Amino acid sequence: MTTAGDLMVIRPRRLELPVWLIAVGLVLRWLWRGLWWCLRHPVAVGLVVAGVSLYREFDRAGVIVPVVLAAAVSALWRWRHESSWWTWCAGPILGRFRQLFVYRRAWREAMTLCGLAKVYDHRTVLPELLRVRSDQALDVLTIRMVRGQTPEEFQKATANLAYAFGRRHARVYSERPDDPPIRSGYWALVLGAVDRLRFRDRPSVVYLVVVRTDALRTLVDPFDVPSVPDFTALPLARREDLRHWCLHLLATHVLIGGATRSGKGSVLWSLVRVLAGGISSGLVRLWVIDPKGGMEFAMGRPLFARFACKSFEAMADLLDEAVTVMRERQTRLAGAVRVHTPTLDDPLVVVVIDEMAALTAYLQDVDLRKRIAGSLGLLLSQGAGVGVLVVAALQDPRKEVLPFRDLFPTRIALGLTEAAQVDLVLGDGARNRGALADQMPRWAKGVGYVILDGTPEPARVRFSYISDDHIRELAAEYPAPADAADILAQVGRETATEPARPPLPRQRRGPLLPDSLLNFLDRDTDRGEPR
Repeated sequence: MTTAGDLMVIRPRRLELPVWLIAVGLVLRWLWRGLWWCLRHPVAVGLVVAGVSLYREFDRAGVIVPVVLAAAVSALWRWRHESSWWTWCAGPILGRFRQLFVYRRAWREAMTLCGLAKVYDHRTVLPELLRVRSDQALDVLTIRMVRGQTPEEFQKATANLAYAFGRRHARVYSERPDDPPIRSGYWALVLGAVDRLRFRDRPSVVYLVVVRTDALRTLVDPFDVPSVPDFTALPLARREDLRHWCLHLLATHVLIGGATRSGKGSVLWSLVRVLAGGISSGLVRLWVIDPKGGMEFAMGRPLFARFACKSFEAMADLLDEAVTVMRERQTRLAGAVRVHTPTLDDPLVVVVIDEMAALTAYLQDVDLRKRIAGSLGLLLSQGAGVGVLVVAALQDPRKEVLPFRDLFPTRIALGLTEAAQVDLVLGDGARNRGALADQMPRWAKGVGYVILDGTPEPARVRFSYISDDHIRELAAEYPAPADAADILAQVGRETATEPARPPLPRQRRGPLLPDSLLNFLDRDTDRGEPR
């Protein structure tokens, strides 16, 4: 019998199992885990089974001979087609090795110290490492986030993750960083279905790209000059995964931001080089403005249809004439097409401006500066669709230096001096997503960050190095046509006139006066007195 205040201790009823039943349960649990591991790793299981079978059948020769043959086939495969060898042979093997012995070993410590581990129900929950894919230079880690996490949390910890795994550079992508392959042939339908499964949208997964070997430390040789440039894919630089980065120039403007001696000339001359075939054929007309007196572009003068380097009045005239060409094309193409297609009769006009701040901020003549700013604003806001494009480079991307910075859809950030300038060039949040352009080492001239098509995350690339000898060869081999500067003559061609439209009837509106004053005025009018 209990009374108020007595202490009662209630223990749950214990269910005691026999030892043999516990042992059977543990054995079944281990068997199930082993079976699940075998199902998840069929290649490893198949190799082990084949090795054991060959050893039992042929003793040691049954293991040594297949290994030697496999090594010979692998060496021949790498010699003949290294990219597919990395994709299907060396990449998966190296990725699996690094997943087990590099990333798994430090995973808990790295996730906890980088602030990506969460606590739920008094226990620590870690992001899950699903897979590691390797190639010549990169490790791509597929990570399943903890429920409630976002890719922005991983992007803010990008530098911490890189150093946690013993590397200097890393990048975080919310979508798969590589593009799905283009399939053709008999198996295109089946392989396309597999690609749709591999590249499906996975909101709970992020991709951490760790730069294992920095492929951008070596200079990039100039790319070949195509006879007919592809304006949707102009190869200008090498990416960290050793692929080419191509610029989509058609219907866009390009802004290049970088400090002194950061390699802006590499970007500009790489673009001129891949356009050289179109320049000599008349498909492209380069109008170049060099406020530094021609120190950058005078060596390639034969390539340019128009060139201004000393007189700021001549630079303003050049921009005004570009606006004139733009207006003529708008009148002629309105209602016919929405995007201009370059032809020999209607070429692509690319206005290249080096040190743009000298025209928009540092010019002492206020009237001339306003005139240049007005022409640039019209070209940037209306010229892309009619084939009058602007490619500009500058050192200081602040708003007071370049007020129409937001009118450049394509932006490239080379080495910068301040962290805030990265977001000014590439857009808000670019530095948090891994664009550390303010931390460029001294050797990284021509190395910069660009935004890949279709993804908000920046990519690190190195533009090709164009020497003075290369520029002289380009100027001698691909000069602009003799009549390249006469593009303004097309403004005088006849264009469709605007059809006459009768004026719409409009209601007569009087001044906003009170009714008493209007009656007084009407009464004065009836008397013959003027209002």
